[in-house]
Formats: sequence, C-alpha cells, structure tokens
Amino acid sequence: MTVHAVTSKEVTKKVFNKEELFILDVRNESDFYDWKIEGENFEYLNVPYFELLDGVKGIMERIPSDKEVLVVCAKEGSSIMVAEMLSEAGVKVSYLEGGMKVWSEHLEPIKIGDLKDGGEIYQFVRIGKGCLSYLVVSNGEAAIIDSSRMIDIYLDFSESIGAKITHVFDTHLHADHISGGRRIAEKTNATYWLPPKDATEVTFDYQPLEDGNEVTIGKTAINIHAVYSPGHTIGSTSIVVDEKFLLSGDILFIDSIGRPDLAGMAEDWVGDLRESLYTRYRKLSEELIVLPAHFMIIDELNADGSVSEKLGKLYEKNHGLNFEDENEFRKLVTENLPPQPNSYQEIRQTNMGKFSPDEEKQREMEIGPNRCAVR
Repeated sequence: MTVHAVTSKEVTKKVFNKEELFILDVRNESDFYDWKIEGENFEYLNVPYFELLDGVKGIMERIPSDKEVLVVCAKEGSSIMVAEMLSEAGVKVSYLEGGMKVWSEHLEPIKIGDLKDGGEIYQFVRIGKGCLSYLVVSNGEAAIIDSSRMIDIYLDFSESIGAKITHVFDTHLHADHISGGRRIAEKTNATYWLPPKDATEVTFDYQPLEDGNEVTIGKTAINIHAVYSPGHTIGSTSIVVDEKFLLSGDILFIDSIGRPDLAGMAEDWVGDLRESLYTRYRKLSEELIVLPAHFMIIDELNADGSVSEKLGKLYEKNHGLNFEDENEFRKLVTENLPPQPNSYQEIRQTNMGKFSPDEEKQREMEIGPNRCAVR
C-alpha cells in the first residue's frame, strides 16, 4: 500500500504555524531523546522499529484518530514500512521523506528586513539543527555569513534574486557544523573572511576578519563592519550590518550565551566571554537587532519562524547577561555546560582544511542537535 510522503519543508511550515501533529518516531530510544523534531503543538510516541516487526496492533490504542500522524525514522525506509502497516490498519498516516537525515539538512530562507538603501537581509533557518545563516544583498551583490555545508541553497537563492555573491564570512571557526563558506567562495570567486586568531592552523588562504573591517556590499553604503568579540572562540568576531543588525555568531543567543570550551579553553576564555558580552556589546546601540548563528529551543522562534531580538531586550531578559558577580558568571559558563557537540573535534579539523570527509561522513558528523550554548 502506498503512503504519502511529507517533506521537511512541509513539516517546517507546521512548526512555524504552530500546527498540531502526532509524530511516531521509530528510531532507538536514545536517538529520540537526544534529538527529535520539535514543534510547539506536536505530540510524540517513540517505539523502536524492531518492536513493530510483528505488526502495529500493540500501539493502535496510542495512535490518535483525530490528528495527522507522521512516522519518522533515521533515513526513511523503516518509517515507510511502519506507515504502510498503520495505513492498512485504517490510520490516516504519512512518513517523513528522507527521515531525520534530510530533516537535519533542511534550510528555510526567511526575509528579516530591508536595509537603508534598498538592500535586504535574509536568515536561513536550519530547523532540524538550530543553525542560522545569513544573506545580505544590495544592488545585485550578496554576502553570506556563517554558511552551512549545504551550499546549493545559497547559490540557487542568490541566483533567483539576481545577486552575485562577492563576500563570504565565518564569524568564527565552527565546532558544531561544517562550514560551506570556503566552497561558496571557491565557486563564486568571492572573498572568504575568517578571524585570524581562529585561523592559526588553517590550510587555506583567507582574508582576515578583524575589528574595524568595513566591507561594502553593492554600490550603496550597506556597510558590514566587524566587532571583535572573543569568548566562544578566541577569534569570534561579530558583524554589524547597516548599523541595524548585529550578527552575533555564537557569542550571544536569544535565550542563552555561547560556551567557551569547544577548543578546551573554558577557563582561559571565560574572561573574554564576559568582556565581550558585558563591556563590548554594552557600547553598541540597544536598538540593534541581534541575529545569532544558532537557536536552542523552539520557543526562540518568532511568529514567522525567524530568530531575532533587539539587543536592549536581551539585556533585560537573557539570563546570561545579568550576572553582576563575576565568579557566578564564571561558574555558569565553566560548570553548567551540556555535552560536547557530536564529532566536534573532527568538525573543527574539517573547517581548518585538515580533514576532508566524504558527503556521507559529513552527514554522520553533523547528526544531532547543536550544543553551542551554556544552559
């Protein structure tokens, strides 16, 4: 019996629209609890596939008859078989096309706003991994910031809006996902920028992204300029666009702050992190709209699915920005850390150009949630 496939894009829209959905996740229990599809009005049932080999009769009373049912597995195959069994039992059911592997890679572009002289800024929401990347466009030229490894979406999107990519930035050496920045730059002959303090071991050429750098996109004065803000890494550099948007990389998130330990330097970098957040950022306009490189929980999404907040608001409500006692702050960011991201050392080596895994290995390295924040 043929059952209907639902795409990651369709599920993303359900997340954004806060729709109801019942998910039967047939992966192993540990995989499910580590990382799942999250939605404000989603309900879940986790039953490993091997428990359903003899049929679905034992779970029928736990499957709702009044909600859309979606079966999810790692790569699709198991979910198709379970969905077919449920369909034969009379359940209206579909399965996630490509499974969690494809969910991890889906990027949803959202327009964030207009810039002063006719430009625009877009956020690419990697809903299954919590990664955020950006495209700034003006007068037919574009810049990409903190790209994911799925570079075709940026290339195709730029082409669709008639923009040539001329600059590519990474705000820091990423440890939770593989950057597509260098590959985009190679394909488009764009300039690739990376903070030099994060680039001491890289094997490729780059333009040093340093405090005070100004790069103009297009013919109009949409200046992108750099603000050195170490702490997550020693080179972390934020980017201010058009004196309106603050691309904070992994230093500051909507509901948390960046962790300083992914290069094994938590004790050394915690002072830098505090200075960046409590001194450097304090000198910036509170009207700047913060656009981070990650989100941690679904509650951080705005009504349209984007992730952003004014800097002044974050100083009011973000717990990590409100520690008057430096020792308490130090304790928070050195002791209150989630597990390290999956394969983070291999990902750092890949982003340095020292390791060149094939496509399937890259997928495997990135599977799971991002863990760049202090809890």
